[in-house]
Amino acid sequence: MAEIIQRDGTWAFDGTAVRITPGLHRSVPLFRQTYGEIAVPLEAVASIVFEPERKRGRLRMRLREGADPLLQATGGRLPEPADPYRLAVDIDRSGVAEYIAEEIRHALLLDQIPKEPTKAYLLPGPPVPVSVRSSDGTVSFDGTQVRIDWSDTSDRVKRATGPRIIHVGDLVQVEWLPNSGYEDGFLRFVTRETVFSKLPPEKDPYALDLWGSARRDLLTALVATAVTARLPHPSTRTGAEAADRPRPTASVQALAPASAPARRPADHHDVLLRRLRELGELHRDGVLTDEEFAMTKAVVLRGF
Repeated sequence: MAEIIQRDGTWAFDGTAVRITPGLHRSVPLFRQTYGEIAVPLEAVASIVFEPERKRGRLRMRLREGADPLLQATGGRLPEPADPYRLAVDIDRSGVAEYIAEEIRHALLLDQIPKEPTKAYLLPGPPVPVSVRSSDGTVSFDGTQVRIDWSDTSDRVKRATGPRIIHVGDLVQVEWLPNSGYEDGFLRFVTRETVFSKLPPEKDPYALDLWGSARRDLLTALVATAVTARLPHPSTRTGAEAADRPRPTASVQALAPASAPARRPADHHDVLLRRLRELGELHRDGVLTDEEFAMTKAVVLRGF
């Protein structure tokens, strides 16, 4: 077995897979520590290089396109320290890093691993259930449905619609952009009904607006990855599928309440009164037009 142990983590190659374990040092990003160990099968690897520098070098592993739901969900937008496929290497361990890279390259050649995109995910993504508390609310995923519970600081339009529950079968894709600390990010769940919605993340009840702690908001990529791993693989998408998407609907449809867990009758009554009161305030403040208020009120009443 070829192995390198560094402050940021450990890479071990046994001939069939690269096992990547995050380090425990406080400099290791919270996202890496939370995502945990990753076993990358050899057939998922496209290439690996060691890039020496004056003080520290880097091992960089590139995966085949479509092999990993994490890379699919984040689209290469993970900050470099949080990228599990990069390892900072101390200069005195450069020889070991070169040896591991050469061993993996030799195995790729020997097993004739293609570099073309895969037709299925070769890595499973994070286990479920997974739940993350972000600046805009708490998002949870149990393997079959996503639930969003808004925080007290969420936009009133979102809070007025109540908890959002989205079934995997209704999803088209997940869109994720990290909060950089300078610009807000978002986690958006795109359904067939909202695929044409142009609402900004702060008002979209199918999106989390990421504006708080960049370190903690980055954990929403866990949910994005877990959901992506359970959606149809990108290789199965066709032009016909895009043509079948529904035409744009009124933005108020994005305000329709999702089905929620069963409540006691008294709870139903209290929640209904609260949401109607919040909708009335939004209407009085000019956030909702007369038509939007009437339609939203109707769907809220129908939802109860």
